[in-house]
Amino acid sequence: MVNHRMIDVNGIRLHIAEQGEGPLVVLLHGFPESSYSWRHQFGPLAAAGFRVVAPDQRGYGRSDRPESVDAYTILHLVGDVIGLIHALGEETAYVVGHDWGAPVAWHTALLRPDVVRGVAGLSVPPPFRGERPPLDAMDEMFDGQFYWNYFAQPGVADAEFGRDARGSLRKFLYSASGDAPGAGSGRQPLVAPGRGFLDGMPDPEVLPGWITEADLDVFAEEFAPGFTGALNWYRNLDRNWELTAALAGRGRQPAGAVHVRRPGCRPRVPRHGRTDREAPRVDAQPAPRAAGAAGLRTLDTAGATERGERGAGRLPDRAAGRAEDLRD
Repeated sequence: MVNHRMIDVNGIRLHIAEQGEGPLVVLLHGFPESSYSWRHQFGPLAAAGFRVVAPDQRGYGRSDRPESVDAYTILHLVGDVIGLIHALGEETAYVVGHDWGAPVAWHTALLRPDVVRGVAGLSVPPPFRGERPPLDAMDEMFDGQFYWNYFAQPGVADAEFGRDARGSLRKFLYSASGDAPGAGSGRQPLVAPGRGFLDGMPDPEVLPGWITEADLDVFAEEFAPGFTGALNWYRNLDRNWELTAALAGRGRQPAGAVHVRRPGCRPRVPRHGRTDREAPRVDAQPAPRAAGAAGLRTLDTAGATERGERGAGRLPDRAAGRAEDLRD
């Protein structure tokens, strides 16, 4: 059974979900999600002998939402993870992140190799540091229309998503999945001047099998207080670039990376100003050297929500095995 409680961490209160006993595995969600996103992975990991803990990260769900934008830097987020591990009475942990949770996981391993026993990321590769601040680079590359730049504008996306939180999440989660029309087309998520991020996104009459209306109700309740805390993560992208200059090229922990392969679309590794670096083909290929990784795995025909999509299918069965690969 998954248990829920609040815990004091790094000067804030975090809501956590936990199950199982054994070596600690911390699961970090992405945007726009919460600890509930890992619901399919708790059982298999706990059954494999792990203590599984997933927090609502700061700005999300039932956790605190500091008002100051600069309270959401990567150093704050890493501090939350380290503080959580210690507050749970543990000295070390495996750390796994999806989407935005992946950069937090990678940076936790880079900053505290003494605490992180192994690290894995879904969707987002290990941090390749670009030569320029990311928002600046994306602004120039996509003429100010890249979604990071849209999210970074104070109050704009907050208002758009907050007008109908449930409807926004329904469109967002479906459109980011492998079930959406045009999945695998390689189109960049751009927002034209005068339009919103959700404009033109399909609203499915029937949800795909990996998410239910009840699941959507949970996510909508988690975002009822608003999206500002979550969006503040994007507003710190350039600040994070400045704060992590000393970490460029560093990576030691046993690691694994999972990315998505869709028909006709070969994955690429973004480098804040370049998208011409292709990720290695998979199955027999090593993960990017910068990760010091144990392996790179690909999921066919999944989307950016693959942890939820595959959670309803094969991923839980593989989760314990992949965690075993990262054991000491």
